[in-house]
Amino acid sequence: MITVKKYLTVVSIVFIAVTGNVVADTKSSDAVGDKAVVKAFYNFLSNPASQEHADAFISATSEDWESIGDYSGKNKKRDQFVGQVSGFFAKLMPDLNWEIQEMIQEGDTVVVRSRATGTPNGPLFGVDGAGKSFDILTIDIHTVENGKITRSYHVEDWAGALQQLKGQ
Repeated sequence: MITVKKYLTVVSIVFIAVTGNVVADTKSSDAVGDKAVVKAFYNFLSNPASQEHADAFISATSEDWESIGDYSGKNKKRDQFVGQVSGFFAKLMPDLNWEIQEMIQEGDTVVVRSRATGTPNGPLFGVDGAGKSFDILTIDIHTVENGKITRSYHVEDWAGALQQLKGQ
């Protein structure tokens, strides 16, 4: 589990990297299009049971897309990710919502600060929140090449979600 100190360190590094070198969308050949592609990612997360949104996510990502959440080397491939979202998350949290708060692009990199909310109807990572909801911060860094997301680094405050579900 990510400690609060590690989480804050990662978020601080991302924040400094993003705000210290933000350039308007002038470096991307199609910044509006790249951002629309990235939005398909969040539409799928917010509609995990929707085949239409799963198909749009698949169309928005390259065949070799990777979801990178840590440095273990155990990255998720596109099919694994679709299965997790459409299966695990759709069943556990039908009201899952991933709201984009801010989107910044420089070149082929799109950074998204978002807010994830949901009410698990069963245990989440071993914690039974008994119908309680969570509201967490997430940061994602997407690489978009030729109109497709090729890689997504992500950090979610799951420790904060578990604290909220425990009522602490």
